[in-house]
Amino acid sequence: MVGKLCGASISNLSYLDMASYTPKNILITGAAGFIASHVCNRLIRNYPDYKIVVLDKLDYCSNLKNLLPSRSSPNFKFVKGDIGSADLVNFLLITESIDTIMHFAAQTHVDNSFGNSFEFTKNNIYGTHVLLEACKVTGQIRRFIHVSTDEVYGETDEDAVVGNHEASQLLPTNPYSATKAGAEMLVMAYGRSYGLPVITTRGNNVYGPNQFPEKLIPKFILLAMRGKPLPIHGDGSNVRSYLYCEDVAEAFEVILHRGEVGHVYNIGTKKERRVIDVAKDICKLFNSDPETVIKFVDNRPFNDQRYFLDDQKLKILGWSERTRWEEGLKKTMEWYINNPDWWGDVSGALLPHPRMLMMPGIERHFDGSEDGTVSSNASSNSSQSRMVVPVTKSNTSSQKPSLKFLIYGRTGWIGGLLGKICEKQGIPFEYGRGRLQDRSLLLADIQNVKPTHVFNAAGVTGRPNVDWCESHKPETIRTNVAGTLNLADVCREHGLLMMNFATGCIFEYDDAHPLGSGIGFKEEDTPNFFGSFYSKTKAMVEELLKEYDNVCTLRVRMPISSDLSNPRNFITKISRYNKVVNIPNSMTVLDELLPISIEMAKRNCRGIWNFTNPGVVSHNEILEMYKNYIDPKFTWSNFTLEEQAKVIVAARSNNEMDASKLKKEFPELLSIKESLIKIVFEPNKKNFTK
Repeated sequence: MVGKLCGASISNLSYLDMASYTPKNILITGAAGFIASHVCNRLIRNYPDYKIVVLDKLDYCSNLKNLLPSRSSPNFKFVKGDIGSADLVNFLLITESIDTIMHFAAQTHVDNSFGNSFEFTKNNIYGTHVLLEACKVTGQIRRFIHVSTDEVYGETDEDAVVGNHEASQLLPTNPYSATKAGAEMLVMAYGRSYGLPVITTRGNNVYGPNQFPEKLIPKFILLAMRGKPLPIHGDGSNVRSYLYCEDVAEAFEVILHRGEVGHVYNIGTKKERRVIDVAKDICKLFNSDPETVIKFVDNRPFNDQRYFLDDQKLKILGWSERTRWEEGLKKTMEWYINNPDWWGDVSGALLPHPRMLMMPGIERHFDGSEDGTVSSNASSNSSQSRMVVPVTKSNTSSQKPSLKFLIYGRTGWIGGLLGKICEKQGIPFEYGRGRLQDRSLLLADIQNVKPTHVFNAAGVTGRPNVDWCESHKPETIRTNVAGTLNLADVCREHGLLMMNFATGCIFEYDDAHPLGSGIGFKEEDTPNFFGSFYSKTKAMVEELLKEYDNVCTLRVRMPISSDLSNPRNFITKISRYNKVVNIPNSMTVLDELLPISIEMAKRNCRGIWNFTNPGVVSHNEILEMYKNYIDPKFTWSNFTLEEQAKVIVAARSNNEMDASKLKKEFPELLSIKESLIKIVFEPNKKNFTK
């Protein structure tokens, strides 16, 4: 018996043979994700007498195809739902006679936790609390296995020779690990206060087939497959321990049957590897030169140097690591080569610092199709219904796309262009019907449209120019300040990212940023231009929006497009003036930048961004291009700022914006002069000469 247990197969002999606990009906949360899907498939395969119910809300890193091996089994059922729904959890525990819970569902990617920590608290702490309370209320649970992480221990000393044991102090160092430690405290409290039969696991990093490529190993494999650089945070000296997914699934099989109630079990390995060495091993598999392929990028806000576990306690139960690193890495590589499209478009996850949306994304069906629903005919007979979603009134699920934009500013220039770009890219969108000042109408828009993102391109700039705002101050405040804040607040209540088109006309050249110096205003600089009431309102609302972590502010300046017939186009405007000033300014070529704004939404970008092409260009330089490319007979004359002041009501902003942050995120971004020639003037030259 022992010899077979130590072998590679347990088809005829399982840990049940040595079990102290035998479950009947198991609820596995998050089993469309990576680790839990391997556990689920293993239990379905090895224990046909167990009924397995999977509860998963199908977040961005979940995939129903991960559960394909279990699909045809009579003892398998899938339920789409959120662990945060107390009614659903209680319903499942009672109707499915659940006696065992294996709780895997969680937000787990550290990079995401730095940008959207509240979602981690909601999923990892509140979701766990809902499950525990349901267990207490129903009083039928005989095992509650809570899946935690080695990161709750915090950083291990570099010279430590003994790993963290299960009684070590918890010292989490990032929002993700802090929420997991908080969830552990709740589990422990419910075990002690209410006598719940809880077991907690803390595991090292896991790798293998089916893993969403925001994690290091699948990301590096997919990048290597595409011939792209492998980005390493910091210097790559950070040390991690890696376990192959099937070994970890076996560990949970052991803990389920033989783990003692009230105990914690580390699932780990003493074989450690530096991140740089992992990258080199993957380069070796692809016959790539590490010196040219590996790229060092900015580190995380805090990146623990080392996690090291004492795994002796679990070994005593009979588990041990089986898969050698070289073997597991090769299997993983082969799987991704054979399944390159398993996750669909993962370009956002392959960035050096991915920021995936913390909301349900594309849901992958067993047949490989993709949309926002799970098609199912839910039956009241649980033995016949293996794939179910909570029953709705209509008994049919509406099609929810992975992306859907709600755009405000339909009659505006930018809002209109955004709609055209969405049509071209095949992104579903609707224009908001409510005025920004009316909260009830904004709520109705969100409830009706059910967007994944909101774009705010509405605002008062004045017709024909900002001078209008000087005599219409209440109207300007109502839209630019009150309306924008209203929309941001409604979006935050609904967990929505708001892409807010703002202005860079809140700065003017000064002693620290002199004209012609090449020193531009950065995102963190304080506005210094208040010469127009329009600029005052935009600076005011930008400052207030800093309190909203769901807003991405895009500072546009002197917008330009390839449509030279549009009267709002900066080029069109100055080509019709009798006289113009001649001052270098930062500007925004909308044809190039607006598609980037959509990509920024997909990447979950937040905070303030100078949304201009790098560099500056003067009025005269633009008009010279206009003359060379469009109208050889065109002439113009200049006047001074003092002369200009006599014919305008409000002063105008002149400045250079530092676009290095945007350029770093989008290296392909053209400088303003390059963009003007390539995107605006050269195409129009062809049109005008026909």
